Amino acid sequence: MKKLVAIIFMSILSVLALVGCNSETSGTKDANAAGKGTQNDEPLVVVWYPNESGNELKASRDTIGALITEATGREVEHKLTTDYAIAIETIANGNAHLAFMGAQGYIEANEKSADVQPLVVSSGESGTLEDAVYYSWLAVPKEKAEEYKTNGEFDIDKIAGKRFSFVSASSTSGYKVPSEAIISHFGDQDEYKDLTAEDLAESNALFPEVLFGDSHQGSAVNMLMERSDVSAFCDTCVANYVELAEGEANTPGAVYRVKDDAAAPFNNLTGKEFVLISVTPVLNAPFVVNESVLSPEEITALEEAMTSDETANNEEIFVPEGSDAAGLFEKSEGGNERFVSVEDDWFNPIRELSK
Repeated sequence: MKKLVAIIFMSILSVLALVGCNSETSGTKDANAAGKGTQNDEPLVVVWYPNESGNELKASRDTIGALITEATGREVEHKLTTDYAIAIETIANGNAHLAFMGAQGYIEANEKSADVQPLVVSSGESGTLEDAVYYSWLAVPKEKAEEYKTNGEFDIDKIAGKRFSFVSASSTSGYKVPSEAIISHFGDQDEYKDLTAEDLAESNALFPEVLFGDSHQGSAVNMLMERSDVSAFCDTCVANYVELAEGEANTPGAVYRVKDDAAAPFNNLTGKEFVLISVTPVLNAPFVVNESVLSPEEITALEEAMTSDETANNEEIFVPEGSDAAGLFEKSEGGNERFVSVEDDWFNPIRELSK
């Protein structure tokens, strides 16, 4: 009888142990379902495009990293890249928790993984999404600008037959928007009617030579060093290196000059000038999250911290217009620039370009 009681007692203990194990496993699954980010001893990884990976922007990245740490209680690891595709793949596969990327890059990452979702974008001067745009430029060396005019006005027809530089095939303002605009412009001309935006990624009937700068800075340098005749790049990505020399900012005919103290890759091009021959507004770039590796609580905390008045007034994040400090975001004089929450469908106009 004693032996039977012992066997029954041991059986009960075994069952209880199994229940405990199953509960622990279930709890782990629940935690994982809420995001790997529930393991707060692991660094929170932020991946950056090549445009934002330069040494001159380290202080700006670090300030944003400190904001993320304060919001989540987790240390931040910055993953710098030299290739758009690396950044896109890193956020899509969950090896990064956050990324700062253009609209086209977000769309590509979202297509790879629905867990990638937008968090915030920087607003326009109004402090809203209404004017949350930056500008895609087509630029040429100042001394060659007259070659691109007809009857005194800049004429996009003149770029035909020229060496052209884009940024990256995954760049919104450095490829997607300008390539679609170019195809739209030339599409009714018989010799170019069969061209697609994808065709512009390599030598084609319109451009005998096509280059990629791998960053907006790189595309601008291609033009300034006359590797390309015309280059596509955006205003915000070169703002820390160039200054308006003549004309009205972000308008055709505006002349920009490389600053005397410009950092690499412009440090050997100081004083060089270029002219805008075409300007197109583009939706602002988002910070995005991968929801599979962050908990809902962490995502909420990040959104609240980034959209706060305190962040909007942080001059190390939104650098005042005219400041000598290098930064990722600028606050215009009298403007209300800040981070604002954004939903996926806000980026549909960029999606439509692919259809």
